[in-house]
Amino acid sequence: MSLNKTRNKLYKAARILGDVNAVKKGRVGRRVARRAAGRVTGRGLGKLFKGWKF
Repeated sequence: MSLNKTRNKLYKAARILGDVNAVKKGRVGRRVARRAAGRVTGRGLGKLFKGWKF
């Protein structure tokens, strides 16, 4: 298994464990809002830097 596949599986497991933890603590809404905000921010930054050469 390649390093990227292993890393991908570890990140997915961490995300699932974080979801389970949020359910246990009753903070699901907060977690969903933060993940949505992160997606919006990531897309915005992606559009901002698209085509830039570093």
